[in-house]
Amino acid sequence: MPNRKLIFFDIDGTLYNSDKQVPESAKNAVRQLKEDGHIVAIATGRGPFMYDTLREELGIETYISYNGQYIVFEGEVIYENPIANSTLEKLSAQAHSNDHPVAFCDEKDLRVSTKEHEHVKAGIGSLKLDFEVSEDKTYFEGNDIYQSLLFCSREEEAEYISSYEDVYFLRWHEFCIDVIPRGGSKAEGIKTLLDKMNIDIKDVYAFGDGPNDVEMLELIENSVAMGNGVPEAKAVSRYVTGHVDENGLYDGLKQAGLL
Repeated sequence: MPNRKLIFFDIDGTLYNSDKQVPESAKNAVRQLKEDGHIVAIATGRGPFMYDTLREELGIETYISYNGQYIVFEGEVIYENPIANSTLEKLSAQAHSNDHPVAFCDEKDLRVSTKEHEHVKAGIGSLKLDFEVSEDKTYFEGNDIYQSLLFCSREEEAEYISSYEDVYFLRWHEFCIDVIPRGGSKAEGIKTLLDKMNIDIKDVYAFGDGPNDVEMLELIENSVAMGNGVPEAKAVSRYVTGHVDENGLYDGLKQAGLL
């Protein structure tokens, strides 16, 4: 199919509205894209177990999780990039000494060091997960951890940012930062998938809204920032659509000529 496109959607603030639900207009749009022969994929900071239901509902089998650290193509894992165990050990000890909780995320679960901490309740609670988060301070010792979460305020993050060379810190919540292997991003994940799929980057579209979407939106010429997105995302995007709560994703697809 000569006009077949590959379309990446972020989840939070892009597919998901403010209530962490997919608007009916977005569901219908994704179905139409698939019926037209296009490939629909996800690029998110979430772990795959956090959006099983979403993938099943939308029929999506290709996805980039943990901001590029865990990539699946048509149901097959094609790339894994865990954080070094020594780094997680150091981070855990440093955070513990500061009374800052840490979460460890692999492909099947998320475990937090102290789940009753107010910052954990606020950060994890904002994700509106459909499962109970378990507590395990040493989960990183026997599992490949693709992303960690550090729960601290913006004023408290500096000592961590200056302490590590192999990971970087990306804030997404008032009390929570993603800890990601350095060099990894949604943009790099897309490059990995394009090599596998043999698709020209000019036939790729990307939709996003957050700080972790900026590199992806800058990489992809046919990029769409949501109206609710951060200014940095809008600045590098070809199109800016409406708010996710106001059918922004559907309107963005029309604006980009995909519907």
